[in-house]
Amino acid sequence: MSGKSPGRSQSARSQSARVRGDDERRVRRSGRDDITGADDDSPGDADEQRSDPESVARLICLRQLTTAPRTRAQLAATLRRRGVPQDAANAVLGRFAEVGLIDDAMFADAWVESRHHGRGLGRRALAAELNQRGVERGDIQAAVAKLSPATELATARALVERRLDSTTGQPVRVRVRRLAGMLARKGYPPGMAYRVVREALEQADQDQAGEGLDEDEFIDAELSAGEAD
Repeated sequence: MSGKSPGRSQSARSQSARVRGDDERRVRRSGRDDITGADDDSPGDADEQRSDPESVARLICLRQLTTAPRTRAQLAATLRRRGVPQDAANAVLGRFAEVGLIDDAMFADAWVESRHHGRGLGRRALAAELNQRGVERGDIQAAVAKLSPATELATARALVERRLDSTTGQPVRVRVRRLAGMLARKGYPPGMAYRVVREALEQADQDQAGEGLDEDEFIDAELSAGEAD
């Protein structure tokens, strides 16, 4: 992520305020107070869109960014859906990126941090989500790389530990399939998933029966889960 200096951040906020102020004054002059629309981001009537499409694009983008952080691709898709001409959309999106109102690298970093710690997602799932939101591959790779293998492993272990008790009493094959499947859905690689599940089951078996998990039984369970996947 390319860092933003305090001066640049302040400039971005000032630019946002100026843009919003100019458009609000235009709204007051036109006698309308709903140009930003309701939940559908209505940009105004057809005449207004034709006469000042960049103003319409700014209003739509500002409304979207006020609701939640967005990637450039997400905003571009919204502008297309609202019928904003491509050249006007490009101009507004480019200006927003210049002043830091759109920053896909920062979005990716924040997304990885939030979704990993909040939902326990692994790097594969995080990369897929960012790709779906139109973040460029380089920004995705840089953001995901900040999630260290050690942190990912620790989170996988914590996820399995929380779910382990709910599988007590079930056959080993079923426990492996459910626990490893849970990790797979959260984007953890198969090798890590099975290693973490095996460690957890072995520890649980030692705690409860004083014996380790049967090697052949676990291998059968792992093969069965792999075939099911």
